[in-house]
Amino acid sequence: MAMNVVIVESPAKAKTLNKYLGKDFVILASYGHVRDLVPKEGAVDTAHDFAMKYQVIEKNAKHVDAISTALRGAENLYLATDPDREGEAISWHLYELLQQRGALKDKRVQRVAFYEITKSAVQAAIANPRELSMTLIHAQQARRALDFLVGFNLSPLLWKKVRRGLSAGRVQSPALRMIVEREQEIEAFKAEEYWTIEADLSAQEKPFSARLVEYQNEKIKQFSVTNAQQANEIEQKLLTAANGKLVVDLINKTQRKRNPAAPFTTSTLQQEAVRKLGFTAQRTMRIAQQLYEGVDIGDGAVGLITYMRTDSVNLADEAINDIRNMIVERYGKDNLPDEPRRYKTKAKNAQEAHEAIRPTMVKVIPNDIKQYLSADQYKLYNLIWKRTVASQMIHATIDQVAVEYECGAGNRLRSNGSTIAMPGFIQVYQEGFDDNNVEDDDEKLLPPLVKGDVVDLISVRPEQHFTEPPPRYSEASLVKALEEYGIGRPSTYASIISTLQQREYALIENKRFKPTDVGRIVNKFLTNYFQQYVDYGFTAKLEDSLDAVAVGEIDWLPVLQNFWTPFISMVHNIEESVQRKDITQEELNEDCPECGSKLSIWLGKRGRFVGCTGYPNCKYTRNLNTDGDKADAEVIADRKCPTCSSDLVVKTGKYGKFIGCSGYPNCKFIESLDKPVDTGVVCPECKKGHIMKRKTRYGTFFYPCNQYPTCKYAVKYPPIAEPCPKCNWPILMISTTKRRGTEKVCPQKTCGFAEPYEDTVTN
Repeated sequence: MAMNVVIVESPAKAKTLNKYLGKDFVILASYGHVRDLVPKEGAVDTAHDFAMKYQVIEKNAKHVDAISTALRGAENLYLATDPDREGEAISWHLYELLQQRGALKDKRVQRVAFYEITKSAVQAAIANPRELSMTLIHAQQARRALDFLVGFNLSPLLWKKVRRGLSAGRVQSPALRMIVEREQEIEAFKAEEYWTIEADLSAQEKPFSARLVEYQNEKIKQFSVTNAQQANEIEQKLLTAANGKLVVDLINKTQRKRNPAAPFTTSTLQQEAVRKLGFTAQRTMRIAQQLYEGVDIGDGAVGLITYMRTDSVNLADEAINDIRNMIVERYGKDNLPDEPRRYKTKAKNAQEAHEAIRPTMVKVIPNDIKQYLSADQYKLYNLIWKRTVASQMIHATIDQVAVEYECGAGNRLRSNGSTIAMPGFIQVYQEGFDDNNVEDDDEKLLPPLVKGDVVDLISVRPEQHFTEPPPRYSEASLVKALEEYGIGRPSTYASIISTLQQREYALIENKRFKPTDVGRIVNKFLTNYFQQYVDYGFTAKLEDSLDAVAVGEIDWLPVLQNFWTPFISMVHNIEESVQRKDITQEELNEDCPECGSKLSIWLGKRGRFVGCTGYPNCKYTRNLNTDGDKADAEVIADRKCPTCSSDLVVKTGKYGKFIGCSGYPNCKFIESLDKPVDTGVVCPECKKGHIMKRKTRYGTFFYPCNQYPTCKYAVKYPPIAEPCPKCNWPILMISTTKRRGTEKVCPQKTCGFAEPYEDTVTN
């Protein structure tokens, strides 16, 4: 019997640790949380210091039994779950359960934490154990209690006042508010016309461009030119004044330095993976978990990156030295700054003892281990490796030049150009940008010019523009906004986004969040009646309080009491005073064309619509945003019906929106409006295609090969590129049921493999 038992969260991590600890250690997995609050009223006893009633999670009971059995005859128990609040809580829950069973008699119980799964880190952690941190445990308990109390009291209220099956959350609701308010901004936006005056120039047989920056001694601003007539008049005057030639009047040369971005935190990794790789936040965290827990790269499993839930940008001195040596070896001494770069962590209450996300061994170059990694693992490891190395390299030096030309008295045009004089870190990595916050890194090379040179004016081009509304949130920009407001914490962003989609409060259109009708109604209810609890400042302040509990600055019980007392009072008041129609109906200043009663906007099963307040006596309805009994169908541009060549239009039917033929009923061609999403998993049947995520007409999803009808392989649940450990089939599925929870299962019916699957992101 082993003298020492080590508990980690996942079997993958256990497999990696086996490589570093001797035969005197047995390493077992808890498979995530081992117990949770009982799912009923009174689970958090608000009358008795918020005492919490727990029960063992059914799917993990057998793992607790296995740990109890392994402890017989053992002397030491090492709790080695993840080094954060959730990991600390898992260790504590396991400790409590084992103590209740009497399994810890005469056992020494110690907590160990490591931020990378390498031999040196693991052995150092075992050699320097500590006690369980009650401040971290209390912080997690407080968070769990708050989430339970909000959900258990607000969700039933939503059922009564809006519709069944809805939910509200302490953090998800402010995130929903962000998405809805952005959509309202877009809807309220009124585009304004403006014009720019561009010029096509040539010198030394090289074409380039310029823009009008001054006209009749007035500086050109965005709305200086607002119509075609004005733009055309300026065009003619410039052409006449120039007579085909412009004279260089001013040359301004500058040089700027651009520094590299800091190493990844959880938040910045999620943002960059969205921008550069097209990964969702949840997908990013799942892959990062795999890289952290260990991948076999030819000599057994090894953890390739440090712990992926962190808000620190610090790097260990040892890691910095290794990175600097790598830079000299791979990119030359000229690309190494004299002193290591140090970055300041911006997050409140960041744990500076933690490190940023980095390769555990920078000498393990992505391309050298590509054959051992899945496509997703390689992409993410490559991103992390490059960002880390670039963070310690010399700045990039960029030469900029601005050339101005006179074009008649009081008129000036300007050309801008830039070249990279010394690439520095840019040769390894450049940070991505959201939306319109993009630096113009195009190398617009201008011909060598000096004051007095004459250049050819080829043409003057007035360009029409319209101001644009703010863009909808992408996953990257939503994560960034949540972080800036201090809502949630990086480890929770992926689950927040997932919940909003699962509840169908927001949909993804063109990789952007668009609120659904239900999402709008839920947000309306919460902002009207629970404004304080979806206020960005209030939510951020509560997160700060939980962080303060974690570091031992304040006690957790007053935090809960200060929240609970006014909250439950408000719930009871709204339950009595607010009627369902106050939320789900919005009266219009318009009479029903059939009975003369007032019309209202109603919430139905398929979204909002206009209906008569005289219902059920009058059953008049029409689509929202139309003023007739029949909506004008949206025509699909540049497409014709493949059956009859009529226009294709977007229609609304029993199962939602779809594309149909405008020639209906003579032509009954239809197709799904939702485009299939590539999962990135190679089809195990044909080995040529990829498994796609497709939506059925009933709103559910299935996962077929994109080579259909040549290949008819399909699976029921989301696939992952991980071979079955039992039959070695190339993929597994992630199945979630009420009875069995979330599991990794083999799609082969004859196999029967199933294993509990702990999501990488927990609240």
